[in-house]
Amino acid sequence: MTADPHDRFPAGFFRRADESDDRRFYEYDRFVTHIDDRAIAAVGRLYRHLGLDGAVLDLMSSWVSHFLDRPSELVVLGMNERELVANEQADAHVVHDLNVDPALPFPDDRFDAATCCVSIDYLARPIDVLRDVGRVVRQGGVVVCTFSNRCFPTKVVQGWLSLDDAGRVDLVAEYFRLAGVYDDPLAALCTPPGTPGDPLYAVWATVRGNRTA
Repeated sequence: MTADPHDRFPAGFFRRADESDDRRFYEYDRFVTHIDDRAIAAVGRLYRHLGLDGAVLDLMSSWVSHFLDRPSELVVLGMNERELVANEQADAHVVHDLNVDPALPFPDDRFDAATCCVSIDYLARPIDVLRDVGRVVRQGGVVVCTFSNRCFPTKVVQGWLSLDDAGRVDLVAEYFRLAGVYDDPLAALCTPPGTPGDPLYAVWATVRGNRTA
């Protein structure tokens, strides 16, 4: 039996203060942005810099996806259907709870790239999710996670709350490594350091050719 990479972390690392059904939490519409305008702009600039185009999957999405250049096809996956339907950049939407089932409802090599904006910290099995993202994204495709220091603390995994910003960058990079299907991840602070406003961090990696961990 293959060892579960989540077991490498301390006991309780992936627990959350509120373990109630996420569907109840996300059934309420939240037509707001969860980072400030300069962090949102940084997300769009990063996506442009990385050349995200073609068929793109936006994981744990909402009513906005922050692309400066709309991909030729954008599929958004999230928890609140009304928010997903309102996403003007999206071509299609899928309601799916990754904490219930980390397997994505898409065939192999379906997408050219994938994004996850300010949501990686809510995943109870992030390594499983990233591994399956590497299945549905084609070889050489970029998978990018962006995040800040804001969250709903009761729904974030406890290990995330115990770390500082640098530790969270290292953690997400380790998620990519443990997924076993990516080249070495890269990371960046995408907003000017030491300036007012929400910081925007990014960790990304390309899907490698040999996906066997």
